[in-house]
Amino acid sequence: MSKYEVSLNWNEEASKWYALNDDIPIMLEDASLDKLIHKVKQAAPELLELNGKSHEEIHLFFKMEAQAVVA
Repeated sequence: MSKYEVSLNWNEEASKWYALNDDIPIMLEDASLDKLIHKVKQAAPELLELNGKSHEEIHLFFKMEAQAVVA
């Protein structure tokens, strides 16, 4: 079983969420957090396979980070 932590970052200027993980490797974006998580779940096994890594029984853990500018 392979475990991967995917960082979910909010970009206020772009009004989008970004998903990042260097081990998979993955970098996706979407304005909807739910849609982004769905995209990651679909893309991760394919990207792992393309990079010669095991894509059987993967577990994705999502770490959410949000930053805001406060005036």
